[in-house]
Amino acid sequence: MSQPLTHIPNDHATDEVLANKSLHDEDAFYLLMKRYEPLLLRYIHRMTQVNREEAEDLLQDIFIKVYRNLNGFDINLKFSTWVYRIAHNEIISQYRKTRRDRLTFELDDERNETSSLVNFLSGTLNLEAEYLNREKSTEVATALSELAPKYREILVLRYFEELSYEEISDILRKPPGSVATLLNRAREKFKKIAERYQLDRI
Repeated sequence: MSQPLTHIPNDHATDEVLANKSLHDEDAFYLLMKRYEPLLLRYIHRMTQVNREEAEDLLQDIFIKVYRNLNGFDINLKFSTWVYRIAHNEIISQYRKTRRDRLTFELDDERNETSSLVNFLSGTLNLEAEYLNREKSTEVATALSELAPKYREILVLRYFEELSYEEISDILRKPPGSVATLLNRAREKFKKIAERYQLDRI
């Protein structure tokens, strides 16, 4: 993945088309890897306490699983949710191997990624809130780290990856109704923790 990106045919094709072409075209799969490498690395860092090298190893494992299972991908479905499902399964497997119940949650302060959760608590959006969102990023990360993995992940998928209920349902293989219930529970648990850090005061 560290090699420079050379000219690759079909570089404007959709993910689904590239996934289908990847069955007989390594260049197409390489382009998919380049598209999803930053997204999946960010997701891994959001969900685990592994260092950069370990995250890249986990990413390699995810891409290997993706490639090996391309024959099972339905091009009529959304490729991104299928990839996230594989990433989810690999991360869960990593949890079990290392028995890490407490995870360090990392946020990118420059992108102000805490805004949606803090706005959920406050119900407001203004310039002052935008400034305070940045100030509260450390507290948000700490609050999320205190959640059980199943609650943390669904908040990550919904608020940070900005996925729909249907996409989360596909990734977690849970009915949409179960996703809604789990998300509501996660919100309530996050809100109780966040109150200790005064994240609801904007």
